[in-house]
Amino acid sequence: MIKRQVMQKRSENTPAQRRYGVVGGLGAMAGADLLLKMIRATQRSTGMPAADIAFAQRNFEDGPATAEQGYDPTRRKFYVYNALKDMEEQGIDIALVPCFVSHTFLREITPEISLRVVSVFDALRHRIAHKHAGVRTIGVLTSSYVRESGIFERELGELGRIVYPNAAVQNDKLMTAIYGPRGVRAGHHSGECLQLLFETCADLIDQGAGIIVPGITEVPVLIDSLRPLVPVPLLDSNLVYAEFALEVDAVPPSREFKLGVLGGVGPAATVDFMRKVVRLTQAARDQDHIKMVVQQNPQIPDRTANLIGGGEDPTIPLLATCKRLEADGAAAIVIPCNTAHAYVDRIQPYLGIPIVNMLSEVVAHLRTQLPAVGTVGLLATSGTVASGVYREVIKSAGMSLLVPDANHQAQVMLAIYGEKGVKAGFTSGACSEYVAAAIEHLTAQGAQAVILGCTELPLVELEAKVRESMVLIDPTEILAARCVALAQRGQSFS
Repeated sequence: MIKRQVMQKRSENTPAQRRYGVVGGLGAMAGADLLLKMIRATQRSTGMPAADIAFAQRNFEDGPATAEQGYDPTRRKFYVYNALKDMEEQGIDIALVPCFVSHTFLREITPEISLRVVSVFDALRHRIAHKHAGVRTIGVLTSSYVRESGIFERELGELGRIVYPNAAVQNDKLMTAIYGPRGVRAGHHSGECLQLLFETCADLIDQGAGIIVPGITEVPVLIDSLRPLVPVPLLDSNLVYAEFALEVDAVPPSREFKLGVLGGVGPAATVDFMRKVVRLTQAARDQDHIKMVVQQNPQIPDRTANLIGGGEDPTIPLLATCKRLEADGAAAIVIPCNTAHAYVDRIQPYLGIPIVNMLSEVVAHLRTQLPAVGTVGLLATSGTVASGVYREVIKSAGMSLLVPDANHQAQVMLAIYGEKGVKAGFTSGACSEYVAAAIEHLTAQGAQAVILGCTELPLVELEAKVRESMVLIDPTEILAARCVALAQRGQSFS
């Protein structure tokens, strides 16, 4: 259970109040020390906006094993991830994780979190660069596990040479001072543990350290007692972290683009769309592909039945599914269903992210790739035809639209909804014959291109002579290509 302490200095009317979260439990005293220093920092500042600080702590303890080189941080990863997700749900703006072990894997978690998670290494790098720029050797007090991870070299190595206590001092003095029976974690703040930390600092100074950086969050708990004993600057990493976090922007770092797919309308068309996205993406490895989150919801009421037969209205189920995609971090939504686009204008105002309009993309494709085409045929469900959505966008682009007569439209519906139709799992046979006949019919009327305006129709197998006789427009392919192009340019559709 989350335990929350709200510390607020200033009037409720103060603008730009930020909500901070501190992930506690990764060292009880260290978390409390950071929280106290954050509160004091806000009290000292005259220009800082009001701060609401939530302290989240569950029962978590790995014991002395945390310090060992062979430590497995898996449980800790889950703990930190769950704590940050809880904060995300509470509306926290900025989170702090006062644990150096956790920072060795924090980059694995932050892409999955929408709030701003501040790095302690950003804080240390900023402080050293601005206050101790002349230092050439940085001494580090940290656990064997963090030391072995190499994170200090990666994060602070550009500022100077990183040195650690020699092996004997590391094991017999530093680790004993923190994790031993009379160590800081056991509640001792003076005597043996203080002496051992002093001797460890002396070893670092002998190696040329011009500054000492605690890489164990318990060390700053003793900072006031330890500093008078150490002749070089000894950073209070908890205070540095707190002060830095209070100054950063509450804007989360940019996240990798994630595409939301409203699926199940119909199911096979959804898979076809995703297959096309994968095929059109230039990728040399798995990680080069686009993130997609899919809500496969075939229980959404039939769109055509609603538009032409008074069937159940799918508007709210469509909106609810889009809302789930939005909540899951999608930057934009696609609906691989032509008929469902009759409802897009209804639901778009209630979303904070855009729906990429497949029909608009089809028209843009016609204008740029087939500028000579003036008359376009449409094969679609009777609901799409009746809604007029294609007619409107085609007309606005200066083209005319042809649709099948009643007999051929009935055949198109059989190709989609019939017992031997695509929605029943068939892609050849009668459905192919019906679609071929409808294409021939539109060609005879003067169509220069035919839109396969139901996302199941591109799944129908057509003979080569049929495909070669007419320019066939696949909206699913066009939508997939557009999403790939925008995502690869790093755009968020906003």
